[in-house]
Amino acid sequence: MAIVRSLCGQCGAGCGIRAITEDDRFLRVEGDRMHPANGGRLCPRGHGLSASAALDGRLLHPMVGGRRAGWDKAIAHVARRLSAILTRHGPGSIALHVSGGLVTEDYYVANKLMKGFLGSAHIHGAWGESVIAAVQSRAFGEDVMPAAVEDIEQAETLLMLGEGLAQTHPVLIDRVQAARSELGLRLIILTEGEGSDAVDADLHLTIAPGSAGRLLTGLLLHCHDVGLVDQGFLDRHVAVPSDFWTAVRQGHDIWSVARACGLSPVAIRAFYEEMAAANRLVSLFSETAGAAAATAILNLHLATGRIARPGAAPFALAAAANGMGGREVGCVAGDLAAHRDFSADARADVARFWGARLLAEAPGLTGEALLEAMYDGRIQALWSIGSDAEAAPWLRQARSSVPFLIASRDRADGMEDGDVLLPSPGWIEKDGTLTGPDRLVSRQRRIFSLPGEAKPDWWAVTKVAQAMGWGDAFHYERPADLYREHVRLTAYRNEGARLLNLKRHAPISNPAYDELTPWRWGEVPFDGGHFPTADGRARLIPPSL
Repeated sequence: MAIVRSLCGQCGAGCGIRAITEDDRFLRVEGDRMHPANGGRLCPRGHGLSASAALDGRLLHPMVGGRRAGWDKAIAHVARRLSAILTRHGPGSIALHVSGGLVTEDYYVANKLMKGFLGSAHIHGAWGESVIAAVQSRAFGEDVMPAAVEDIEQAETLLMLGEGLAQTHPVLIDRVQAARSELGLRLIILTEGEGSDAVDADLHLTIAPGSAGRLLTGLLLHCHDVGLVDQGFLDRHVAVPSDFWTAVRQGHDIWSVARACGLSPVAIRAFYEEMAAANRLVSLFSETAGAAAATAILNLHLATGRIARPGAAPFALAAAANGMGGREVGCVAGDLAAHRDFSADARADVARFWGARLLAEAPGLTGEALLEAMYDGRIQALWSIGSDAEAAPWLRQARSSVPFLIASRDRADGMEDGDVLLPSPGWIEKDGTLTGPDRLVSRQRRIFSLPGEAKPDWWAVTKVAQAMGWGDAFHYERPADLYREHVRLTAYRNEGARLLNLKRHAPISNPAYDELTPWRWGEVPFDGGHFPTADGRARLIPPSL
């Protein structure tokens, strides 16, 4: 019997697990009491990891043209075809699909190959088109979620947008309920559409679909009008557009908000008064809240100074198991790498650090725009890495239009007609790191050895890059090599310009990486009111009705 401390990886909470294993891939899973994200709690999906140990239906060998092949032949074929497509059709002809369940090291090397050597930023992931990332970048100057899970226990009031969070993040909601019973935390839930009262709360408001942004912007206006805006914090640390309060006032009076939300003005005023009075407020929300609500939440916390202190912060949940890790390395269409954009200075820095041969020049296509490029023949090759149920319909459309399709996955699952299938690890066989929604970096440790001829995704990408002639830049032998390089890139020419700076781990040894315990980068983001913008100030974002 062996015990392995690893991660659940079934949602974005980042819960730790203790995996107890025996021969014949027997697995029993329990919550890790030492992990900060869950403290021993574990939901049914985590316990369900035991069932994933079975090898039924697994892809265990590389396949080329529908026939079993060795890794050497598969790698050579992929490298030859990609080189020919790159030469004939140019860098914009190659695209990448990545699931939300890869480790950070996989994301790093895939992004490096695409943007630094194939010259393409066409990257699609159902988790990657993040409304929250865009809003946080616009408001704070960087895609940084400022809360920590411990803020739940330090808050007076927690506002939760969407009762569905109880189903998608049950361990986090258990933590909220424990804080209610033990610490007196007050829970307020906003539900759009039909409310079920399935989650026990102190106040439960059911509002019209799509009206949360309107309601919360009205709350901001209320705080302004009753003198509860932190004017000193705004004056010192936040840039406020000259017409901001005029824009807020339009359509956000209590009567207009009441009509939009389907609530009485009395109910809205009571909600506003309670929310305005909470000194320590945490707002818990996810991608499903939408851009208007996310913008309103960040505006509210900035304008009232309820940020960068214990128990007072917006708490945004990631849309995938390691969505934060993928965004940190830049494995999305809109960023270059390590929270850098495509500005001339950023491109020069990344090109120098990577030794890039052909660096992407601008953000790439994703989602429907990428599908359109596939339909009209601009995309000649697609590499899909990881199984992703949410992206399955997208992939079904994509594969009918792309001349060359590579699929790296643990099960074929409808991708049998791909030109090349490469066997990948299942989650319990992955080895690397994962970042939770509150910037907590933890180790995903392999629980079982790789079955058949399966290889890590980072290994397959590395071997293809080497076969294409770039071995000097892709010399990785273990996940720790990739982790160290990712860490060094975050610190490279970063003199305080970005909060994402992992330099404390730059010299980490292989044994230290293997024994890595959870740690959070960023300390207390925006402590003292300092934001990673050109003038050091956050931004209030004008609302749109």
